[in-house]
Amino acid sequence: MDASDGEEEEFELSRNYFLAKEFGTSGKKSTRKLSEIDIVDEQELRAALSNIEPKHEKEINDLMNSYKSLYSKWVFELRCGFGLLMYGFGSKKALIEDFASTGLTEYSVVVINGYLHSINLKQVVITLAELLWEQLKNYQNTPSGKSSKAEEPYNSRSMDDLLAFLDGPHADGKKCFVCAVVHNIDGPALRDSESQQYLARISACSHIRIVASIDHVNAPLLWDKKMVHTQFNWFWYHVPTFAPYKIEGLFFPLILTHGGATQTVKTASIVLQSLTPNAQSVFKVLAEHQLVHPDEEGMPVNNLYTICRERFLVSSQFTLNSHLTEFKDHELVKTRRHSDGQDCLHIPLTTEALEKLVQEISQ
Repeated sequence: MDASDGEEEEFELSRNYFLAKEFGTSGKKSTRKLSEIDIVDEQELRAALSNIEPKHEKEINDLMNSYKSLYSKWVFELRCGFGLLMYGFGSKKALIEDFASTGLTEYSVVVINGYLHSINLKQVVITLAELLWEQLKNYQNTPSGKSSKAEEPYNSRSMDDLLAFLDGPHADGKKCFVCAVVHNIDGPALRDSESQQYLARISACSHIRIVASIDHVNAPLLWDKKMVHTQFNWFWYHVPTFAPYKIEGLFFPLILTHGGATQTVKTASIVLQSLTPNAQSVFKVLAEHQLVHPDEEGMPVNNLYTICRERFLVSSQFTLNSHLTEFKDHELVKTRRHSDGQDCLHIPLTTEALEKLVQEISQ
């Protein structure tokens, strides 16, 4: 075989590779549609779940009781400046609250429910500051000269001032501290970078200790090395409880049930996850355009192609059409005829539902 034959064969292999990437996905389409997902009423499903009889109650109770022998060790580690991070299968809510109510009776405790959809961290810090001040007033070594400044209304002080107060040299931090119990520190209301940064700064304060739980498998990715080892200073504990997430689950819509706009987002998200990353990105371009121009009849196909081509999401009109065919097959996108005669693309979701869907696919 001469050199020219080898070059020609290599060119053919390269050409076939790119042709496969171009056309390969179009022939393997998922047949799932939103209308074909068999969904039930959410209240009926929750009622059925509440009637499920618990199993292995004796073994679970024995396991929970075995953790009580660790309570004194946990208190010692908190006094030494560590934060406690509980992980493992099952709800840790009852375990942590039992520890707080029996092992931390000498200290003030603030409970933060991270499984809620909205949490005001500024209000949390204000509460921590107020409780710390109450402790300092009863602490015999509190300098009387600092009382006037500390008695200022905390809700009128900035976040930096509050954190400085929590980290101040008021008393021995090993003996005088407020404990923040954070259920699901990886929950939806605390999962963003800003919230985690604030929680890390709070945990690093000399008069604050944190006891937290995580349940998401990727939760450690929320923190960098400094946050883990210096600010949170975690002491990790594997404490599987095998307890159901009864309370935490109340704040999460059940997948594949009738639940209004929120559930529509869930079902649409399931379908989008079956598509390629490029297809998801094309859908996001269309969704963002619809959110910015809610009064328009839709986004012209030519405009969508221009933006996607500029972002290197598609290489040709044929590729875009294959994505649009998938969207239409899954009933994610509908076509409308504009007043000037051109076809426009429209996502049949409310603005609220579409905003939530964009957040889902952006994570």
